[in-house]
Amino acid sequence: MNPKQKIFKILNQADGVVSGETLSAELGVSRVSIWKHIQGLVKSGISIVSSPKGYRLVSDPDSLVPWAFDTWQDRIHFFQETGSTMDEATVMARKGCADFTVVVAQRQTRGRGRMQRTWQSADGGLYFTVVVRPDIPMMLAGLVNLAAAVDMARLLRSLYQVDACLKWPNDILVDNHKLCGLLSQMEAEGDQVAHMNIGIGLNVNNVPETETPIAISLKALLGRPVPRREILVAFMNVFEKRMLAFDPHVVIDEWKSNNVTLGRRVRVITVKDMVEGTAVDVDSHGGLILQLADGTRQTVMHGDCFHR
Repeated sequence: MNPKQKIFKILNQADGVVSGETLSAELGVSRVSIWKHIQGLVKSGISIVSSPKGYRLVSDPDSLVPWAFDTWQDRIHFFQETGSTMDEATVMARKGCADFTVVVAQRQTRGRGRMQRTWQSADGGLYFTVVVRPDIPMMLAGLVNLAAAVDMARLLRSLYQVDACLKWPNDILVDNHKLCGLLSQMEAEGDQVAHMNIGIGLNVNNVPETETPIAISLKALLGRPVPRREILVAFMNVFEKRMLAFDPHVVIDEWKSNNVTLGRRVRVITVKDMVEGTAVDVDSHGGLILQLADGTRQTVMHGDCFHR
């Protein structure tokens, strides 16, 4: 552990104030060095109260700094502000970062959704990208998106009792209001997936409805703030387990059982095309099967899906 991590651990385990002398002795550095490290911790987003008697860590269940994550801390990379967690994760993935590396940000200045749309990323939301290296062929990559959406929706229902449902390809809705969006990028080696970056934007304690009237947050649904760290830990625990024993058939079955797209008239818009029809099924690769007005069927693999 580096000095800041050691200080955080000592303060986190302490029952009250820890003197500068005690920290100095534990780390074998001067009290001036301790003070500088404390200032660095505060600047990184950790709440520490200083007094003549020493330092006290303020408990913050909403903190997203790595040291607050216990067993996940070595794979968490936190930014107070960044352009996009997806961009940061892409750089790390190409440099060979570990499977299930997580990039999380307090704010994004260039957060994005599908079709290059902007994803509003104000304080209070949970914005993160997970790097995964699944041993699967490229043709199954679309199912990883569906799997992440299934796992996030399931934990939102179990932890907070909200009626989180799935909209193809990767939105999570509550009463037709968007609570969460997912986006993925993939790089391949031959016909196998080299890595995938799964970006997730979840409205938690932010106020998305001021920007997008059809959006909703957990805070608005529950009438109280929700600690973001417990959501991220819960998601990573179930998603890691899912990916280590990835079963395409299970993913499809679970997505179907919790979706609000199948059986509805939809319009799917891609960069180059638009197709309308009734959503009747998803195929073995996660593509949406539409029955068109003339009775024929067409499968779309990606795009913006609008319920009619």
